[in-house]
Amino acid sequence: MWDKKDLELLREKGISEHRTEAQLRAFEKGFPYLDIAASASTEKGIMVIPKETQAYYMEAWDKYLEQDRTVVKFVPASGAASRMFKDLYAFLSSGAAEPDTPFLKRFFDEIKHFAFYHQLNAKCMENEGESISSLIAAGEYKKIIAALLEPEGLDYGRMPKGLLLFHTYPGKTRTAMEEHLMEGSKYAKSNTGKVNIHFTVSPEHCAMFEKLVAEKKEYYEEKLSVNYNISFSVQKPGTDTIAADAENKPFRDGNGQLVFRPGGHGALIENLNDIHADILFIKNIDNVVPDSFKFSTIIYKKIIAGVLVILQKRIFHYLHLIEKGKYTHAQIEEMIYFLQDELCIRNPEIKYLEDAELVLYIKNKLHRPLRVCGMVRNEGEPGGGPFLTVNPDKTISPQILESSQIDMQDAVKKSLFEKGTHFNPVDLVCAVTDHKGEKYNLPDYVDENTGFISSKSKDGRELKALELPGLWNGAMSDWNTVFVDVPAETFNPVKTVNDLLRPEHR
Repeated sequence: MWDKKDLELLREKGISEHRTEAQLRAFEKGFPYLDIAASASTEKGIMVIPKETQAYYMEAWDKYLEQDRTVVKFVPASGAASRMFKDLYAFLSSGAAEPDTPFLKRFFDEIKHFAFYHQLNAKCMENEGESISSLIAAGEYKKIIAALLEPEGLDYGRMPKGLLLFHTYPGKTRTAMEEHLMEGSKYAKSNTGKVNIHFTVSPEHCAMFEKLVAEKKEYYEEKLSVNYNISFSVQKPGTDTIAADAENKPFRDGNGQLVFRPGGHGALIENLNDIHADILFIKNIDNVVPDSFKFSTIIYKKIIAGVLVILQKRIFHYLHLIEKGKYTHAQIEEMIYFLQDELCIRNPEIKYLEDAELVLYIKNKLHRPLRVCGMVRNEGEPGGGPFLTVNPDKTISPQILESSQIDMQDAVKKSLFEKGTHFNPVDLVCAVTDHKGEKYNLPDYVDENTGFISSKSKDGRELKALELPGLWNGAMSDWNTVFVDVPAETFNPVKTVNDLLRPEHR
């Protein structure tokens, strides 16, 4: 199947023939739907933390930070912000001379409220010799958008979200990346004042991120009395996936070379695995708010981290008992109830397991990475989120699923999906070392049968693209997972530029 040039490319990217052939088979077979037992809810599968016990979990986290532990805030920040400006690009390429949609009208009506307004006004003056107000008065709306998006202007269309000006403060503005620096100092500071933050970025953006850190790091360290350890990584070439043609054969470009594509955010499990930490917070780059709205976010970050370390302490205790062989029948029963009631893991066959098999089963279920995931209540149409999923070993456990992983042609599964009360805001805290202090090898816990296939194009030709199991979906499929109900005000993503006009971003 592979010629000499193909093999050289595979070696260069660090991809094995076996892995590439397995991906081509996946194009042929597709990916199986996952079997779900129920949508997770506050009645079954999602913890609700009453106000009177919130302090207990927050104190547990604060005490953990007093120990000699490594905590890292992990922020996926790859990719350009072009999708934020989809409506602006559509207007720029259209025949319309004036804003003709509610979105565009709001953008121009409230343009002075954007944190980038003053930069954009200066660029309009430089490029056009006129201010934004003058250009609007003259009906030159497209010149303003061009000054915002195009390379001759601010080039926001190609910039990463993390480097865009998001918020305005008296006398200054702040990028999304700076908001993460500020936020991380409030719940991830060690007992020595160190704050570790890791950003995954695109290779073409890395130098820009490093430049901003060089400019701002000292300012925030002095302001917050912390010591930042800020690091970056890029998606590894070895996680790229091969593209296929309509016949599920390797897709080749005009020069006959194999075409590979980035494997999606699931590829970041490799970046996560390279980080040496005890606890990892994961949050998307665009889900940040100004300081005046951070209070709830900080409280619930500490709460879910407190839930994590309390559960981890019990897991470690049980694993030590099992390895020493010094457990009683009552303690085994306690472990079973812990699996069922605290980790929401059910095994219909557990009553048939003999003593030795039972202990081995408990150990196997406990000895794996642990994550606690904040879940937000749906306020509109239900989407992908928390489910109780049937695993290959027939046990049932919590998982985060996307709608494409569920068979919507099955009336029962569709009904379970539609009954979902919560969605996944990507608000995770993860424990990645075991009871001996040894780090789990995270790729060992990926479900390779949970990828995605989509249609793309290259040079005017259609191709099939394969995405690896999503970072918080299949890439963490075999982790122990706990869901916690968190308020909607902790979720404030910026998917379009006009989201920055919402009250939570002013």
